[in-house]
Amino acid sequence: MDAVDCDVIMDPEPQIMNEEELAREAECFKEQGNAFYIKKDYTEAFNYYTKAIDACPKNASYYGNRAATLMMLSRFREALEDAQQAVRLDDSFVKGHLREGKCHLSLGNAMAARRCFQKVLELEPDNSQAQQELKNADAVLEYEKMAEFDFEKRDFRKVVFCMDRALEYAPVCHRFKILKAECLALLGRYPEAQSVASDILRLDSTNGDALYVRGLCLYYEDCIDKAVQFFVQALRMAPDHEKARLACRNAKALKAKKEEGNKAFKDGNYEVAYELYSEALQIDPNNIKTNAKLYCNRGTVGSKLNKIEQSIEDCTNAIKLDETYIKAYLRRAQCYMDTEQYEEAVRDYEKVYQTEKTKEHKILLKTAQLELKKSKRKDYYKVLGVDKNATEDEIKKAYRKRALMHHPDRHSGASPEVQKEEEKKFKEVGEAFTVLSDPKKKARYDSGQDLDDDGMNMGDFDANNIFKAFFGGPGGFSFEASGPGNFFFQFG
Repeated sequence: MDAVDCDVIMDPEPQIMNEEELAREAECFKEQGNAFYIKKDYTEAFNYYTKAIDACPKNASYYGNRAATLMMLSRFREALEDAQQAVRLDDSFVKGHLREGKCHLSLGNAMAARRCFQKVLELEPDNSQAQQELKNADAVLEYEKMAEFDFEKRDFRKVVFCMDRALEYAPVCHRFKILKAECLALLGRYPEAQSVASDILRLDSTNGDALYVRGLCLYYEDCIDKAVQFFVQALRMAPDHEKARLACRNAKALKAKKEEGNKAFKDGNYEVAYELYSEALQIDPNNIKTNAKLYCNRGTVGSKLNKIEQSIEDCTNAIKLDETYIKAYLRRAQCYMDTEQYEEAVRDYEKVYQTEKTKEHKILLKTAQLELKKSKRKDYYKVLGVDKNATEDEIKKAYRKRALMHHPDRHSGASPEVQKEEEKKFKEVGEAFTVLSDPKKKARYDSGQDLDDDGMNMGDFDANNIFKAFFGGPGGFSFEASGPGNFFFQFG
């Protein structure tokens, strides 16, 4: 087979453009970038400014233009690098200094921003934009100073206000956002704090401050195990993060102490449980939700130890920390019932029933309302000095003792005031016996029903008739002295 000759076609030598040609091409790219910038197509503008820079990397205005484009894309750190390169190439480039200052300010570096704006004013003393931006930088510095002072005073609401104002000038400053988020967490505004921290973590998943704030929110919401995970992660990213270290230590200590208290309570070691809950409450006063639970737990233990007033105080402290804490209201209401403070018990049960309209809560409220109603009547058991479970014989014995003690004849030699008081007590003793010695009336009285509905008007009866009927016997009765200050009852 005959061989075939093949001509090899070589690629033409690449043409090397001279500086003048490169400059013309770069200028063309810049003009195209300007056109896209005017149309607000900043991504394409960025691409053409980059081509201009690649063609002519020593031109300050190209870096300045690309910096302006990056600022419109909110890529301030990259914009800052371009603006700084622009003024390195041309120290008299006013727009370059302005853009560098604006980037510094947007990132929260107000002092650096001031230096840039002052440089502009050295070049152009009447530059109104630099004058205004200098005032903005000073405002940010003032808000920073106020926030630092207010944070030390624990006026977290004021810090949030200062950071909101500062962020109007420095919208991408992570430092300001983190401080705001931390204060929102300390104010109990956890969803807002979580949102701010999450926004930062979406941009920078290794941000130790944002991880710390996420953990702080979980910690304050009593999700301690998850909180510890975030604190550990924050320390992994920033080993010297002291706030994360302290919060992690507190979280672990709080969990351990609370669990010890719970175990002691379950084991019936109430004194030990009380002390453990007390120790846990000292660990971190800022952890509102966990401390509310600790106060309520200690209140429960207090009621077991018959420290009822202390239990009420602990439940009140729990409610101050968390106004929605139903368990604390229920525990305090029971303590109020145990100490016959029925109005307070009704108030707490009403709060509970308004929040959770369950059958159980309705019964508790009705019971407290009934006890309150009963407490406003005369307590016939107290009048006779007997327990509510007293037997018929005990009621009779009590009446005999009290009737003889307060009978008017026994106090005939006393002052008119004493005679009047004893006569009143004698009548009350008769009322009490009339009701408690009659099973039907007693049942109505115990159930809280009005005795007048049963046809009994307690103001119409004669206590002496009850006394006569009870003691009976021929010839009546009289009190005679058996010595100074001594009397005995005698039938005639």
